[in-house]
Amino acid sequence: MKHISKFGIFTLLLVSSLTIMVGTVIAPSLSSIVAHNDLGFSPSWLITLPSLGVVLFAPLIGRLLHKLGTLKLLSLGLVPYAVLGVVGAFISNDVFLILDRILLGAATVAIQVSVTAYIAEFFVGEDRMKMIAYQGMSIELGGVVFLAIGGILGELHWQFPFYIYLVALLCLLLVAKTLPKPEKKETTEAQATSENDKSKTKVRLIFIASLFAMMLFFVGFVTLPIYLPETFGFSESQTGYLMAFISLIAIITASQMPKMVKLLGDGKTVALGFLFFMLGYLVLAITASLPFLVLTAIFIGIGFGFTIPLLNHMMLEASTPQNQGKNLGLFSMAVFGGQFLSTFIEFISKNHMAIYAIASGLALVIGAVLYVRFQKLTKNELD
Repeated sequence: MKHISKFGIFTLLLVSSLTIMVGTVIAPSLSSIVAHNDLGFSPSWLITLPSLGVVLFAPLIGRLLHKLGTLKLLSLGLVPYAVLGVVGAFISNDVFLILDRILLGAATVAIQVSVTAYIAEFFVGEDRMKMIAYQGMSIELGGVVFLAIGGILGELHWQFPFYIYLVALLCLLLVAKTLPKPEKKETTEAQATSENDKSKTKVRLIFIASLFAMMLFFVGFVTLPIYLPETFGFSESQTGYLMAFISLIAIITASQMPKMVKLLGDGKTVALGFLFFMLGYLVLAITASLPFLVLTAIFIGIGFGFTIPLLNHMMLEASTPQNQGKNLGLFSMAVFGGQFLSTFIEFISKNHMAIYAIASGLALVIGAVLYVRFQKLTKNELD
């Protein structure tokens, strides 16, 4: 088995951060983009359309992984990611701009699926779980860093944040220089069929858990930029600081996730993550006190750290080389589908406290159901 250098691991983590960057990088300059473009659609679509692109193209990308291999698919994703990202600053036609952002989502899912599959090829067991935890940390850290850089560049000129997408070309160079080519692994058809039959139920459960976990996490990111200024008089920078603090807590929690899994098991840890989502939104629903916002940020950040990185690892563990591309595509659909669904949360009510109460109740119900289902699966696997 070939080994990856520390520089190669850095490359994998940097590439992973591109998945969160796809929408967040232009978020701080959204008002300036609107001021300089006569958009015929909601400006928020510029941020959410790549998520829709991921959902639409994930099945195709999953099939391509098995045919092309991880490094080829990763390289084929990085080039259009850079090109489609930058040209968005110069497209004035609504239809072409919408198409550009959706296709950017296709490039994003190619990157996410291939880099995660590459990690699976080089790491196993506890090392794989740690690497997936690091990947989750890098994605959240990338969100913080790219939000900050995007905001700074957006103040200089509204088009400048789009140039950050060119980081993908740097990643392409690093991939070529630092990542060894994986060795081919042979799996017998009988093994694949047996493992596939046993994992189908678990894959569906992981898909549902990932969808709702990301939706609940992004409810805060969709509503807080409106709720905080209205309720507490927060400025844009203060709102950004709180959201960055949520991401910081998520990073810290993801680093401790492998220890929690060793203590409780994966299913219970996921259910615990939903419990923290419930607590975070419950605090928002019952109080408008400033000190409690810190508690909310901590709870929601912990919720992410105990769910998404772990569910990513669980999806890998439930996959065989034959269905890995399909399953990772499903995971990408769930994660970005959850982001996209979160944008519709405000249709539930104009009252933010009501929205948070519903989110809290939903987290409690989903967490309880997942706890029971994962416990049943674990029992069946032991039998």
